[in-house]
This record gives sequence, structure tokens and C-alpha cells, in this order.
Amino acid sequence: MEMKTMYRLRAAWAVPIALCALMGTTAPAAMAQKVPVYKVDPFWPKMPLKNKWIIQGVPTMVTDKDDHIWVMNRPRDINPDESGAGTTPPRTDCCIAAPAVLEFDTAGNLLQAWGGPGYVEGWPAKDIARPGAAAEHNIMVDREGNVWIGGNSQGDSIQKFTSDGKLLWDFGHRAPRPPAARLPENNQNTDVFPGGIFFFDLDEDAKEIYIVDAKRVLVYGYDGNFKRGWGGHGIPLSEIDNNPTPPYDTSGPPPDQQQFAPALHCVHFAVDKLVYVCERGADRVQVFTKEGKFVSSFFVHPSTIARGKECGGPGSLLYGMCGTIYNLSFSHDKDENFVFIADGTNDKVWIHDRKTGKVVGEIGDNGRMAGQFHWIDAIAIDSKGNMYTGEVDSGKRVQKFILTNGDGVSRPRPHE
Repeated sequence: MEMKTMYRLRAAWAVPIALCALMGTTAPAAMAQKVPVYKVDPFWPKMPLKNKWIIQGVPTMVTDKDDHIWVMNRPRDINPDESGAGTTPPRTDCCIAAPAVLEFDTAGNLLQAWGGPGYVEGWPAKDIARPGAAAEHNIMVDREGNVWIGGNSQGDSIQKFTSDGKLLWDFGHRAPRPPAARLPENNQNTDVFPGGIFFFDLDEDAKEIYIVDAKRVLVYGYDGNFKRGWGGHGIPLSEIDNNPTPPYDTSGPPPDQQQFAPALHCVHFAVDKLVYVCERGADRVQVFTKEGKFVSSFFVHPSTIARGKECGGPGSLLYGMCGTIYNLSFSHDKDENFVFIADGTNDKVWIHDRKTGKVVGEIGDNGRMAGQFHWIDAIAIDSKGNMYTGEVDSGKRVQKFILTNGDGVSRPRPHE
């Protein structure tokens, strides 16, 4: 059973967001681990942006070896009441959708920006005016400063660019674009991704690309060749079900089933080389070795409906979103004792003990003031442990949270 926090941790204008340890119910070992404490920086990033640019939906963001923060921005999310400066003649003084790739420094300066619909052949969601979430979606930056992006429309893939936006390589494995019919789900097929590539991560030492897709984790080499893969609880690809995930009784938590329940919403590596997979369709995180051996799992606020007919989406007048695990990152301490879970349904960052899976704190709540969230989707940590978040739907912003009780040691955190 999930433990309850004694204190709800509220964000306020330049007021510390207390990520308190659980009092009286937290194990002594967890109490000794120094639960992180944050305060919001309401002046990050520096505004206004040049060229009358405005940030749109931010599904992912990442820090690089130089502590630059790279933001995946979806320009086509912009609405008419935001884009008056882009008409001829301009209807209003502001604004114009910012490019898709934005690079900031820790002080909040915008260093460069590039990319967007039609930028290169193969850019995500080709010829789709309003793709919404089926557009630019994932961003990674490797040690050499190369920028990798992915999209999740039919026919999308992964593309690798230089830091200033020159195309270097295309992963391929593309499905035919519309009007061709979408291929059926086939978790045994490793040649084609019918719905594009939603989330991926890079193992730079092994030169491998980890991709979560449908009900599986797939690993490819940097040459694009398939190497290995597995399903929920480490089952082989041959045993993965290709049928829709069945509904469950939402009066209780999601079942602890063997198969993955899509949508799989992230894959990341901890400092001990374990692989963490966000299973949003089950409010669950599953942990594996890099070879696909199941290690453990834990639930995140499982009273939240994870999937089913009660799930809405952008613009829904009946239902909100479902599932609690939109993305995750790890705490700044050398052992990464805590997991930070970005929960866009509850509009919080949950803090879980990485060894036990128990919840020990939270950040934020639903709202649009500094330190609050509306559909948080992105989360990243810099080398000093500061946290950066991004929001989609009508949230459309990035925020910075300063770690106030870190040890001061610099630990670069690329592609988290």
C-alpha cells in the first residue's frame, strides 16, 4: 500500500517546496538518505524570448554535459489567440511559435533555436497541421553534443543532428506515412515502428539505442540493427500479446499483470545501470537489467485511473488524462537514492525511494502559478541537482526548481 505523506508540499513565489521525509512511517534508512528540498525559481527562463517567440507544448527536455537545457517544443500546438504576430499584417503584438528545439543555459538565457515542421525530410508529423501529441516528442543530447529527436506519428523515426541543427543520420525503420493504413500492432516485428518512436534513450558506452514501443523494450545498435528486446517482467518478445490491453475495475488499483500495459512513456538508466521503464497504462515503473532481466517494480499513486473509457485528453469536456507516470529522473546524490516521477494527471512530481519504491514526498499541485503544474510531461536534472520541468496541453511552459540541500558536487546528467 502506498504510504501517505504527512505534509503536502506546496509551491509558492520563491518559497521553498519542502520535500519532507515521511514522519513516523518512513524506514530509518530512507530517513537517513536526505530527501531533496527544492524551491522554484520564478525568473527562469528569461522572458520575453526574442523574435516574439512563445513556448508551446513541452513533452520532453534534457540536460547536456555543459548543463545546457534542451527543450522539445511543439510549434503546431499554437492557437489563434497566441499567434497574432505571425499573421500578415500582424493582428496583435505577440506572438509567434518558437522553433522545435530550444537550448537554454542554467541562467535562463536562450542560446539557440532551430527545427520545426518541414525542417528536413523526415521531420515528425509530416504535412499534419495540428498533430497534437503525435508530433515532435523526444529529445536526447549525447556526449559529443549531437541532438537526437523522435516523433510519434505514423512514418516517424529518430533523427540525429549536430548541435546547430545539421542532419547527420536517420534511424529508419519507418512505417509508410498516411494515406497508407496504419500497420497492426506486432510486438514480434522489429523492422518497422507503425506509430513512430515515442520514447528512447541512449547507452553511449555500448553505443545502443533503447526504445519503448507498444508492449516492449527494444535495443538497437548505433548502426540501426536490432540487438535484443523483451516485454513486461522480462518475458521474451515471442510471448508478448498483440491484443489490446484489457480494461480493469477502476474502483481499485491496476492489476500487477505480467504484460506491459501501454502507453510506455519513458526509458532511462540509473547510475547502477538498471533500466527504468515508465508504464503509464498501469501506474507502474518496471526495472530491468540491460539484458532484460526483470528486477523489480513499484506503483505510483495507483488510485489514479490508468486506462479505460474514463480517460480523456486535450480538449476533453468529460474526462481528464489517465496514468501517473509521464516521465522520470533520479536524484542528485551519488547513488541516486530517489526517483522523481512526473505525473501529468495529478500535476505533481512524486519522490519515491529508489530501493523500496515507497513514496517519500511530492512537489507541486494543479495550477498555473510558479511551482504548480498543468499537465507536467517533461523532467530533467542538471549536474548540481536542479530540476527542470515542462508542460503540455495549455500549460505550455518550462520551469526551474533549485536544489537547496545538495552536496555541491557536480555530476553531469546527460539524457535524463
